[in-house]
Amino acid sequence: MGAYVIDSVLFRDQFGTDRMREIFSDESTVQRWLDVEAALAKVQVELGIIPKEAGEEIQRKSKVDNIDLPELKREMDRTAHPIVPLLRAMKKACEGETGEFIHWGATTQDIMDTGTILQVKDGLDEIEGAYRQLYDNVRTLAQTYRDQVMVGRSHGQHALPITFGFKAAGWAEELRRNFARLKQMRERVLVGQFSGAVGTLAALGDQGLNVQRRLFDELGLSCPSITWHTSRDNIAELICVLAIACGTAGKIAHEIFSLQKTDIAELEEPFAPGKVGSSTMPHKRNPPICEGVIALTRLVRTTVPLAIEAIVADHERDKVVLQTEREFIGKVFNMTHAAVKKMIFVTGGLSVRTENMEKNLFAQNGLLMSEAVMMGLSDTLGRQEAHDIVYRICMEVFEKGGSLKDALLQDADVSARLKEADIERMLEPHGYVGHAGDFVDQVLANSLE
Repeated sequence: MGAYVIDSVLFRDQFGTDRMREIFSDESTVQRWLDVEAALAKVQVELGIIPKEAGEEIQRKSKVDNIDLPELKREMDRTAHPIVPLLRAMKKACEGETGEFIHWGATTQDIMDTGTILQVKDGLDEIEGAYRQLYDNVRTLAQTYRDQVMVGRSHGQHALPITFGFKAAGWAEELRRNFARLKQMRERVLVGQFSGAVGTLAALGDQGLNVQRRLFDELGLSCPSITWHTSRDNIAELICVLAIACGTAGKIAHEIFSLQKTDIAELEEPFAPGKVGSSTMPHKRNPPICEGVIALTRLVRTTVPLAIEAIVADHERDKVVLQTEREFIGKVFNMTHAAVKKMIFVTGGLSVRTENMEKNLFAQNGLLMSEAVMMGLSDTLGRQEAHDIVYRICMEVFEKGGSLKDALLQDADVSARLKEADIERMLEPHGYVGHAGDFVDQVLANSLE
């Protein structure tokens, strides 16, 4: 069992995914550092800064397979430094003295920050792909159940009729906004770091800016206007947007969890024979996937304050900030990706209990439709007086039982103004969903592009 859940053999798939673990693994981290060093050597050869044979050898040997990771770890512990041991290992791997030209004009944080951003780029690609699948699933639910009437709830209580398609369309639109956030932040987040010891590129003289621009062209990243060694707002934005994206997955999970409660039973996450709800109560059909996603949302959300705090950094370099980021970036990517992937499965196989949606519309014997009755009486009584009358009648029905229809017919203020047919029409929930269907159509007219 791992010391942390993402790496635990038993629990890792509840808190992460194989792909994200691969992207942020030690092997991938070292490879991304080497990718930056190789690209740097390539452009410096092209600009005549280092010898051609040295640059080519550095590129050839910049493979994690050429690095003894256990030995690298021992040297990192001995030197209390992450990159110097890598540079020494590369010098050893390269022929002759060619390894002397690796890391020319760079500083450790340049390599590590840029390597991290390359991992972030890969991670965002995975999350955006998963988000697109989740969005498609939810759109399908909105379209399929556009006109399926159900109880709308506020403050946890029955409020007015809506449609399940209307609810799902609200999820879809939130997902669409989050997808836009993920795409839009790329221009601010996928920016390389190469600026030397204190950010001035002094070690490269008048070639510094050329090397910087060519390096990031080579790596497919944007070039910064100035160093961001201690400007961590980009990382803070990344974590905040991922927390929002994960939060929407958790919001959908929480709604399904709530509507799967025995007393409501309108939705149920996918169930298959063999899925066990309890070690002692054989009848249980719990929503463990949704519960897990809600937990992931909470864990990701708690990381946001750490990311915001890292914006306040010391002078031109601050390892405290970097060490904090190292703990949470891979974690947030893993948990967000896991949450979205799990909700793809849930929404793709969601059980929609339309018969229970219909039954619950009448659970309160007509009280759900009090607004319709109030608005019908408002034409002759005025809105506030109508509200007072319907309120009085509803409270009597709530406390004493019976149906709202019978109570309305028995009330002189109402029966003098409304016929039984009028009351029956007002109490029909299927005729009081407003523009729910139109709103669904408007959402379905949108797209992720």
